[in-house]
Amino acid sequence: MKRAIPLHEAVELIPDGAICHVGGFMGVGSPHRLLSALAQAGRHDLTIVANDTAMPGRGIGKLISAGCVRRVIVSHIGLNPETQQKMIAGEIDVELVPQGTLVERIRAAGVGLGGVLTATGVGTRVADGKPTVEVDGRTFLLERPIHADFALLGAHRCDYVGNLDYTLTAHNFNPIMALAATTVIAEPEEIVPVGVIPPDAVKTPGALVDHVIGRMD
Repeated sequence: MKRAIPLHEAVELIPDGAICHVGGFMGVGSPHRLLSALAQAGRHDLTIVANDTAMPGRGIGKLISAGCVRRVIVSHIGLNPETQQKMIAGEIDVELVPQGTLVERIRAAGVGLGGVLTATGVGTRVADGKPTVEVDGRTFLLERPIHADFALLGAHRCDYVGNLDYTLTAHNFNPIMALAATTVIAEPEEIVPVGVIPPDAVKTPGALVDHVIGRMD
């Protein structure tokens, strides 16, 4: 059985300068309460690894607006003009990674691979400074794994032992990120008894989840 921790306790676990995988797809599957609390706590120099930076005032966008983020590794920033402005001003370092490559780099960290080979980016600026490997006459980039200090995940449900299920596009990154971080913190919409979540609906086993944020502080 896992003890649900209050929101403020989860915030205290995450220091300035932490590298954080943040689940979500334009905010779907992001831990919104936790992200808001981190912004309010004034964290700074965070590195955020995510699909995107959401939008101003939503999800990761709150961390961007509050000046909490030093670097992002994402597949796009197109819907957050604040991220774009901070990048142009030199306030945030932005590494843009093709979406498929990004999730594979995270997965590689989670399953212990030394990297992934991809043809995406060969012959472009993306390839600058990266090792290449020849396979059957084709050139591939070696993209390195992305491990994080924390995985911050928004889940649909969590049971009493920490098993998680997700809905909609929350499936895209959250289960993979749960494999690739030292500490996994889940923010479920609902905490339910063991057995309520069907076994084949569990996408993140409780053994991977270190902390669950309770619904009430």
